[in-house]
Amino acid sequence: MFKDLVKQARSYRRFYGDKEITMEQLRELADYGRLSPSGANRQPLKYILVNSREKNDKVFENVAWAGYLKDWEGPIPSERPAGYIIMLRDNSINKVTTMDEGIAAQSIFLGAAEMGLGGCFIGSFKKEQLKNLLEVDEEYDITLVIALGYPKEEVVLEDITAEGDVKYWRDESQVHHVPKRRLDQVIVKEL
Repeated sequence: MFKDLVKQARSYRRFYGDKEITMEQLRELADYGRLSPSGANRQPLKYILVNSREKNDKVFENVAWAGYLKDWEGPIPSERPAGYIIMLRDNSINKVTTMDEGIAAQSIFLGAAEMGLGGCFIGSFKKEQLKNLLEVDEEYDITLVIALGYPKEEVVLEDITAEGDVKYWRDESQVHHVPKRRLDQVIVKEL
């Protein structure tokens, strides 16, 4: 059951735009991030939750989508995220990115999958514009944007080809294919 949840916690980039995410759902997901392990238990992560259509549109304008899909500019308006969790690092607690961001983000992703949601971690964004838009105080850095919604696309995991290409791609039916290394390729030793 857990393995199925991990497989569902994929990057989705197209959503049912008419299905809304409630602030309560976003709060619950942020709580999963809060409850996650933190290096030295410093807990430097904070969150901005966004689910209004107006703010969603403005956040969307400041993020980049799917670097490997060169001929795609991102989801069309009716397929855009219903909400965002903007992950912040409180510089008064910790000034550098740590493992905390990944741990908390994965907890959020797993929680989203359990709720029937999908998301996309976005690390490519216009930092200063986004900080101004969201009125982020100087003591915080935006470390990650997590786009969320009800997935409209199918994502298929498959073994990496013999050429070793890791680039995800879409077929003619818009099914999103994600190459993954096989287990025997990632286990170096069994002692």
